[in-house]
Amino acid sequence: MSEGKERLQKVIANSGVTSRRKAETLIVEGKVQVNGKTVKELGTKVSPNDEIVVEGVPLEKEEPVHYLLYKPRGVISSVKDDKGRKVVTDFLPEVEERIYPVGRLDYDTSGLIVLTNDGDFAQSLMHPKHELDKVYVAKLKGIPSKEQLRQLTKGVYSDGDKLKAIRQKLLSADRQKGTSIVELVLHEGKNRQVRRMFEALGFKVDKLKREQYGFLTTEGLQPGEARKLTPYEVKRLRNMSEQNVN
Repeated sequence: MSEGKERLQKVIANSGVTSRRKAETLIVEGKVQVNGKTVKELGTKVSPNDEIVVEGVPLEKEEPVHYLLYKPRGVISSVKDDKGRKVVTDFLPEVEERIYPVGRLDYDTSGLIVLTNDGDFAQSLMHPKHELDKVYVAKLKGIPSKEQLRQLTKGVYSDGDKLKAIRQKLLSADRQKGTSIVELVLHEGKNRQVRRMFEALGFKVDKLKREQYGFLTTEGLQPGEARKLTPYEVKRLRNMSEQNVN
């Protein structure tokens, strides 16, 4: 009887409205109706013929699209901001689909961020088990010692969280100015993680950029510029995340 049916949160995510995690929250909060009835059960399955309404807006199936944006500093990783600040979707005004960012970059952090309306794709990239490399380059006030750098891969504590890098490298040090540039590779993506890690060691981050996401880089893009991911890139990212989780 359930042949051809899919979980409600997956259908919502695949429509491009929001991520699957956010879709689950909307369901639990009673903001989703199926065939005129409010549904709060996460296990609910729906068919292609069911009429789904999310926050008063009927669901329409969109073709999946995938974009790469070089986010400038001073931009919110969201589709809207109640303070009127610039958001990542402002840089893709020509995109008609309801895209949203996969994960987030802090307001003062620049670099690569993926935007999509493909819920399964977003879920596969965001899950920490999938272990996609995220490469950050930080300009610091101060110069960390070799032992302090090693501590970043052992793990540091901040606000009760244990935060750790997969790899670290001192790229340069200016002893006259008392500054340094350090590269970190993370698999996690906790709030302000890189800044918090350096703060735990007593260093302030002056500038921070995410230079690489999986195999994607900023090559060919200036801050504020975006491009479509190729079908090959999308497939490769899917394959990478599936291999890492197995």
